[in-house]
Amino acid sequence: MPTIPQEQPRPSERAPREAHRAREMAESFGVDPERYDRARPRYPDALVERIVAASPGRDVLDVGCGTGIEARQFQAAGCTVLGVDPDARMAEFARRTGIDVEVATFEAWDPAGRVFDAVIAGQAWHWVDPVAGVAKAAQVLRPGSRLAVFGHVFDAPPAAREALASALRRVVPDSPVNLPSAGGDRPTRTAMDIYQAMFAAAADGIRQAGGFGEPEQWRFDWEQSYTRDEWLDLLPTTGALTQLPPDKLAEVLEDVGAAIDKIGGGFTMPYITLAATAARTGAA
Repeated sequence: MPTIPQEQPRPSERAPREAHRAREMAESFGVDPERYDRARPRYPDALVERIVAASPGRDVLDVGCGTGIEARQFQAAGCTVLGVDPDARMAEFARRTGIDVEVATFEAWDPAGRVFDAVIAGQAWHWVDPVAGVAKAAQVLRPGSRLAVFGHVFDAPPAAREALASALRRVVPDSPVNLPSAGGDRPTRTAMDIYQAMFAAAADGIRQAGGFGEPEQWRFDWEQSYTRDEWLDLLPTTGALTQLPPDKLAEVLEDVGAAIDKIGGGFTMPYITLAATAARTGAA
């Protein structure tokens, strides 16, 4: 399996203002858990099956479980899943769908002696300290078990992407979210650039914390079709938009919707789901 390169720069400490903004964004996803659960894409069955097959048993801890999207997929694959999430609103929604959830940040969560066969995190590990989180995972994993953190890489069609960027530059010019330059002075970073940096940071945290074998990167390619309304339903669940007031959100969605209308009212999105994963070594 391909391993994740070590030559990526190690994540530096965020400046206080950046850390505050990141915390605000992390805590904003629970503003509408029903929409989040309805609109966010699921994970490839092949990813779930591969993690289960690579684990010694079926006791799974889901870090940053949110509304329980991936937790329910692992349940359907025969696993017993415990979720941990710092947002009580997301946790309550997940409980209503049949997921047992404890409210805490992973770093502060008390495992109370419990151990697991897999620790997973879907679209959430970048909110966890990359070294302390891995050390906590090592604490609760049985020997031979697996840590797997994963997320989706995707770029909307250029017309929709540029409409979103232009609208955000207009309504929130100081947005901390990376935007295409569109001839301006902001650097353009693709979704793959961003996610490769995130997964390199996760892999580096695994190496620094110890207790695991060399991290690997798994890749799963798939597609999902969106109508105009389906894409506009998903956008407000993303970090760029979760904190916008209703009037500004409506303005952004109107521009993006008009752009999608011009390309035929819908599109098919190529997705790549990446996983950074490593096996627990030694004694628990």
